[in-house]
Amino acid sequence: MRYRTIGTDPATRREVSVLSLGAMLFGTATDEATSYAILDRYVEAGGTFIDTSDNYAFWQNGGQGGESEELLGRWRRSRGVGAEVVIATKLGARPLAPGTSYVDNPEGLSAKVIRESAERSRDRLGVDRLDLLYAHIEDRTVPLQETVEGFAELVGEGSVGLLGASNHRAWRVERARTIAAAAGLPGYEVLQYHRSYLPSRVDLPIELDPDGDVGWVGPDLASYLRAEPQLALVAYSPLLKGGYSRPERLGVEYDLPSTPARLAALRAVAAETGATVNQVVLAWLMGGDIPAIALVGASSVAQLDESLAAVDLALTSEQRVRLDAAR
Repeated sequence: MRYRTIGTDPATRREVSVLSLGAMLFGTATDEATSYAILDRYVEAGGTFIDTSDNYAFWQNGGQGGESEELLGRWRRSRGVGAEVVIATKLGARPLAPGTSYVDNPEGLSAKVIRESAERSRDRLGVDRLDLLYAHIEDRTVPLQETVEGFAELVGEGSVGLLGASNHRAWRVERARTIAAAAGLPGYEVLQYHRSYLPSRVDLPIELDPDGDVGWVGPDLASYLRAEPQLALVAYSPLLKGGYSRPERLGVEYDLPSTPARLAALRAVAAETGATVNQVVLAWLMGGDIPAIALVGASSVAQLDESLAAVDLALTSEQRVRLDAAR
């Protein structure tokens, strides 16, 4: 396993594995025994960075979520897992009532919600401090300063370590970080967004934003990350839900002129290296010009093992040039 440091303050920064394990469906679609087996294998392989959210996975049963955090709490206790494993969670997108969602009825990012939701996450996970806490989605109904101060209070009290943001416009991230810096407060240091080898159309409206996909690393966010190398990028859904191994699953957002050429280049490099196309995608992502921590899900130990093998896959500079140049 390889590792990377996230955060800049010696009091809160952490060293984490470059491959993060997503626990979104643990405790719902993925049963407890299978979830435990995947978690055990991940830690055995040197994995130290697990991702969840307070709303995972409300859509599986029409509830409000929390099952993933609860399962991780049980697993931690049963295995005696402590601070050596960093668990990141999120708040802001938990439905306020069963049968609703983060689109029509989210908890939001008020100072009250931040405090109360973080406390519930700590209880479910069985920890005194949340290692990394993300603002899951934007909340433009609350003054940004209130959100910034609400998160910073928890860091100051020691109940939260690092702060991050996901699914926010780049200008909102920068504005929040500017507010925090001006007040001498901790701000967002980890950004979790969707990034993969295939480019995606970001102009298509989504439920969260009529201006297009707010969760994808588009040009503005990519430029921002290059200009702010101290920020850590965690790239979620890098394998496009099986889209690389079964391209017929790819949605309309990947119907771009460059897609066939990039898939062909991917297959060629996979053949040269003896790796799978998924492993090449992960190696490309983790060693790219914008280095990312790859956040992968798994519904079996075999799926996880395929992703773990990508950590040691070294692409040559010539292979990277070919992959990047494919149009």
